[in-house]
Amino acid sequence: MATHGARGRSGGRPTLEEVAARAGVGRGTVSRVINGSPRVSDATRAAVEAAVAELGYVPNTAARALAANRTDAIALVVPEPETRFFAEPYFSDMLKGVGAALSDTEMQLLLIFAGSDRERARLAQYLAAHRVDGVLLVSVHADDPLPDLLAQLEIPAVISGPRSSAETLPSVDSDNYGGARQAVEHLLSRGRTRVAHITGRLDVYGAQRRVDGYREAMSDAGLGVEEGLIEAGDFTEEGGHRAMAVLLERHPDIDAVFAASDVTASGARRALRDAGRRIPEDVALVGYDDSAIARHMEPPLTSVRQPIEEMGRRMTDLLLTEVADRRPLASRGLERRQMVLATELVSRSSS
Repeated sequence: MATHGARGRSGGRPTLEEVAARAGVGRGTVSRVINGSPRVSDATRAAVEAAVAELGYVPNTAARALAANRTDAIALVVPEPETRFFAEPYFSDMLKGVGAALSDTEMQLLLIFAGSDRERARLAQYLAAHRVDGVLLVSVHADDPLPDLLAQLEIPAVISGPRSSAETLPSVDSDNYGGARQAVEHLLSRGRTRVAHITGRLDVYGAQRRVDGYREAMSDAGLGVEEGLIEAGDFTEEGGHRAMAVLLERHPDIDAVFAASDVTASGARRALRDAGRRIPEDVALVGYDDSAIARHMEPPLTSVRQPIEEMGRRMTDLLLTEVADRRPLASRGLERRQMVLATELVSRSSS
């Protein structure tokens, strides 16, 4: 009967010993089967699995993790307000990649926001208690203390892009410099010569590299770099709208814009339309991320595709490797631990 199979002899949760008795094997054999050990015969494995199914036995993963000095949990830490996380496709795509990489593991994922001083203080206490095996950090700013705190606590961590060229933590990023060059070279190839750039937050290294790519592409084309054509943004729609309005007032002859994100580009488009500029007839527009926003804009937005889901998967795979490595963090080299993934320009009718 199903009701009998769901309970042990005591009427409570079935035990490892009861599974062993039902299968006619020792307790250690049951443990080896549950943990995937190859040191059991096919017949024995089948008997144990049948007993597990019949009794409804559920392995006590918490106890196993405790015995191994593990929590079987990792944290995805976002040092941004929740509103930005849910407004920008970058974060949801990253989360999809992380989830896909964890789907075949027993690891639990904790999503933690640390956008305020209070949240960061609470997170520091949580991490100091070693309640997770490792941390994925996304959208890291140059002055963020969290990476250094994780290093001090000897908690494995992987970040979505280095804080600087001298980064010491494992990281996975896209080729921000190369992607920006692709965007600007595309605009130049369409005959545009007054190409402006709306940056991301410049305390984010990836945004700095996109500025570098813009500058180099303009210089290599013999146009030089006019500082007035660069306006600081913050990866948000409102930031893009504000920056575009400033650029149009400063340089009414702008004929193209490279925005540091698709969300920024959507704000820039609104400002262009407010000013009576047609896209792409008057001003060509290129974004970055190739998110759903790019596909659904009118006109559809040309954008630099960075493989965000793949970045999430690679970050998670790298973190799991770091968690399994028992050597002290300081003794590990950075070989294979700093990845840069290629970008691709997706051309649409906005340019």
